[in-house]
Amino acid sequence: MKIWSTEHIFSYPWETVIKAAMRKYPNPMNPSVVGVDVLDRNLDTQGRLHSHRLLSTEWGLPAIVRAILGTNRTLTYVKEHSIVDPEKKEMELCSTNITLTNLVSVDERLIYRPHPENPDVTVLTQEAIITVKGVSLSSYLEGLMALSMSANARKGCQAVEWAIRNLLSHIPAVTAPGGQPGGCGSPTATG
Repeated sequence: MKIWSTEHIFSYPWETVIKAAMRKYPNPMNPSVVGVDVLDRNLDTQGRLHSHRLLSTEWGLPAIVRAILGTNRTLTYVKEHSIVDPEKKEMELCSTNITLTNLVSVDERLIYRPHPENPDVTVLTQEAIITVKGVSLSSYLEGLMALSMSANARKGCQAVEWAIRNLLSHIPAVTAPGGQPGGCGSPTATG
């Protein structure tokens, strides 16, 4: 068993980061996620949003790893459950593979929260437990998978940043009547 963890700071408020995190797939940084299906989404009595999704991923394992694991299968499925709590300003996302579970399990947990000292910044804490089962060299393979998790975590953060830029670029500019730029404090013509 290999335990892996990391932390990332986003220079955006929690609300913006959460909107982007929920929209990060598909993205050009991590084309291995080839499908996302929402299985269930609902609000509980406390106003928290629960989402259950199924991710289809193309692992692209090196040939040596496929040989050690004894599989040629590279399309895998991951179940994901997230809870967005707008009152606490926390999003927790847990995922686990549901393919190849007889060979490997990857249990991942991500938590997005506002930075305790700066509410305009969001902290992502990410951890995973990787277990390779029933093969020799399992600790070696777990180490390789932890390296892959690190690379994918960087891609995941880049994907959230990409989704944030997309969100912000689609916010229409505020215009005053007549199509002129406007808003609070804008100069107005008098005549």
